[in-house]
Amino acid sequence: MRKRALGVPASRSRTHDWRRLLEQIHERGGAIEFAIAHPDRGETDPSLHAKGPDLVWRVRVLDLTTDEIMVERPITLGREVQIEAGIELVGAIAIGQNRWTFRTTILGDVVGGKAGYAPGLRLAMPTEVSRSTRRRIRVDTQAVTLPNVEIWPLLDPKSVIPAERATELAFEAWKSGESISGEDLFSDAVMPVVGPMFTAELANLGGGGVGLIVNHDNAAAVGRHRIFWLRLSLEPEIPIPVCASGKVVHTHIDSSQQTYVGIAFDFSFNLPHQSMVASQILGYIEQQQELQRQARDQRDAGRPG
Repeated sequence: MRKRALGVPASRSRTHDWRRLLEQIHERGGAIEFAIAHPDRGETDPSLHAKGPDLVWRVRVLDLTTDEIMVERPITLGREVQIEAGIELVGAIAIGQNRWTFRTTILGDVVGGKAGYAPGLRLAMPTEVSRSTRRRIRVDTQAVTLPNVEIWPLLDPKSVIPAERATELAFEAWKSGESISGEDLFSDAVMPVVGPMFTAELANLGGGGVGLIVNHDNAAAVGRHRIFWLRLSLEPEIPIPVCASGKVVHTHIDSSQQTYVGIAFDFSFNLPHQSMVASQILGYIEQQQELQRQARDQRDAGRPG
């Protein structure tokens, strides 16, 4: 049986090298992942807890100090994702099989610094991390719910126009106060010309697309087709699903023999649809932040003066 080094507690022996790997990520121009954290369970009204999925972002590490991690600001379809100071995040550091998860807080924007800095965010350096062999981000009882994405091979790219236009009209109606159900959008009359549907897990969002995890049973479909129609539910916060077509730009097999697929959104046949997809994603992130604000205000109101 392998012996642990004398004088090194088990928890420390499992986590002591996470800072070194974080430095390696920075030196290689690599990225970490984060999602907006839910309000702490048990301390706030359960109604304030987000019921919808979590959106995970991959962001490049710009710089490190003793107390801060500076990362690029997330971007979706050319628009910056605004996350205000004080918002709590759930994050992950990963290199190969090594994975650490943690909670942190937005300290503010990156200001000045080295030449070439992109617009960025300052995150508090975590004081403790958790080792995990799972792909999912999990911190204590805070599990991130990665959403499922419905996917169809897209047989006629031009056929997306009626479906995209239908979601645009529904989204505008919902924003104006009308009661809209996402199910109203899925009739055969507005569905593109597609092949059989399968599902994948949304691993992360990037500036112009998504990263998906496809299980072994559905990996063959990714090999046969390169263009897909995607549908992501943001219910119950936003009843209109994110719908868009996308092209496969890269794939690889991960350590659990699942296929990671990078897909770039494609708005070639309906450019205005890009703005609506960005608005849906940005609106959802703002709603998640608002839940934190409400929970924080409720906690503050309960504290003695």
